[in-house]
Amino acid sequence: MRPVLEVADIFRHHGPAYRQAHADHLRGTERRVMAAIETCRTPALGGHVEHCADCGFVRCAYNSCRDRHCPKCQGLARAEWLDARRAELLPVPYFHVVFTVPASVAEIALHNKAVVYTILFHAAAEALRTVSADPRYLGAEIGAIAVLHSWGQALHHHPHLHCIVPGGGISPDQTRWIACPPGFFLSVRALSRCFRDLFLQRLRAAFANDELRFSGTLDGLSVPTNFTARIDALAKIDWVVFAKPPFAGPEQVLGYLGRYTHRVAIANSRLLGLDNGRVSFTWKDYRQDGKTKVMTLSADEFIRRFLQHTVPSGFHRIRHVGFLANCHRAAKLTLCRELLAATLPPQAPPHRRWQDRLRELTGVEIDVCPCCGGQMLTCESLPPTPPPRSPISPMWCDSS
Repeated sequence: MRPVLEVADIFRHHGPAYRQAHADHLRGTERRVMAAIETCRTPALGGHVEHCADCGFVRCAYNSCRDRHCPKCQGLARAEWLDARRAELLPVPYFHVVFTVPASVAEIALHNKAVVYTILFHAAAEALRTVSADPRYLGAEIGAIAVLHSWGQALHHHPHLHCIVPGGGISPDQTRWIACPPGFFLSVRALSRCFRDLFLQRLRAAFANDELRFSGTLDGLSVPTNFTARIDALAKIDWVVFAKPPFAGPEQVLGYLGRYTHRVAIANSRLLGLDNGRVSFTWKDYRQDGKTKVMTLSADEFIRRFLQHTVPSGFHRIRHVGFLANCHRAAKLTLCRELLAATLPPQAPPHRRWQDRLRELTGVEIDVCPCCGGQMLTCESLPPTPPPRSPISPMWCDSS
């Protein structure tokens, strides 16, 4: 069932005013994301007509935009990605490690997303590999899946990496599996310091190579002495890296990955209302033990916060590290299973229909008639049509 209010509704109703007010600062990526979300599952993208073979019920099904920022388009992508990961799981504990950056780094990242997000991935990956390879901590080659998130619950810009890491690794001579101590991955203090030093080293190099741009309140950082002072201050503080207890088993790992890998800044289910040009949504205040609260923002501010979390075109938000790296993942996983005397986990049947994946993910049987339970069949294609001039959703009312 369609939520009462969607991000698309907010964009359709207040997007034109936002584009006009921020025309000088709105990037092409942000414009494309807004347009994609506004037209998702509408006549603008075309679709098809379905009818029930038994009772004759007819409905129109419109195409999805498939944009990775769209709250409605992540379900099938997530299901397909999880199917591929299922065959890669090992029979070992898995840990959840999070790498975060200080607020002053987040400011720089907002103005230089591609450069700083890449540094975040590289520094975290190198820190994991370096510390785990040290005999004082583990002395092994590890693997990890790293996922970039750039938001907090209130939609503020808060870039951080969620890493899912098998609890152990391959010995240097490739002859045995070295397991982590029960319930413990690596020293988070060692990870934090290594991550901080590697990150700042790469950030200094990016500045020296003229890869960073500053504007507005950060304009002063374009002066080398000011930038150096900012970096020197960051090098003196502790950066936050933390590891959660291991998951109970492979299925819990898959469930967790499914929740994190294809998330967007806010789900439609968190939206409560749009009234007098103000958007209300739920958020969890982790400073008060995750208590659920309601936040209300102007539509302009809501759109601004949402668009902060668009990523540059072609940028990969999910990356694989160590023995899970794409270049040698199949061979390394085969070696891991040999060392662990493990068999391949059950694999999903090949060439499954997208309707079957959707049913497994959501419980919705899209090809079943909602009236009589008969089979829905496609009877006609619908070409794309221009969006209406004033596309206001009939399912909610904005009194502005």
